[in-house]
Amino acid sequence: MDLSLEGKQALVTGASRGIGRAIAERLADEGCDLLLVARTPADVEAVAAEIAEISGRQVAPCVADLSEQDGVELVATEVNAVFGGLDILINNSGAAKGRTILELDDGDWHEGFALKFFGALRLIRTLWPFLKDSGGSVINISGYFGKSPAPNIILGGAVNAALENASKALAQMGLADDVNVNVVRPGMTMTDRHRALLVQWGEAQGLTAQEAERRRIDTMGL
Repeated sequence: MDLSLEGKQALVTGASRGIGRAIAERLADEGCDLLLVARTPADVEAVAAEIAEISGRQVAPCVADLSEQDGVELVATEVNAVFGGLDILINNSGAAKGRTILELDDGDWHEGFALKFFGALRLIRTLWPFLKDSGGSVINISGYFGKSPAPNIILGGAVNAALENASKALAQMGLADDVNVNVVRPGMTMTDRHRALLVQWGEAQGLTAQEAERRRIDTMGL
């Protein structure tokens, strides 16, 4: 299917693994040039090189910590240097600890919001002029528990709910600035992180990871 993305310039955060990497691979297949952002140099550089070789597109790695404004400014500088503009921003970075409120301290809450929520909003604020100029798009990757709270995912659910609320407000602002803002809320996706969560959930319930996966699937009706 042709998505009419040939020659578009896209930025993907959290792009070194899991959903972010899959998004980057698909965008490259559709003809996008990419700037891939992650915190681990070896990982993001290897992924960028691999996608570039397979797709023949321009794929540049960018090592940055988006939980800090300095990291966001670094990314904005790279966007300007590599592309001179931007068509697509995919905010995929960030993961929160899967624990109950009794097991979380203030540091966990600050850390959980710092990257996925504040990092995404800082990046949108900083790159909005590029996106306004191009009539571009923002996609914020949320998560299942933003809509369906659970006691042991209270932090992740709160972060995702906040991100979805902010995205709705940004979508309304985008109507005036010609920037399309959407949220994608993936269901159960078998990434490395999800496999680790299945082990954690299973141990809490006296189940194996396979049994925990089966119970999740049955609960979701998949």
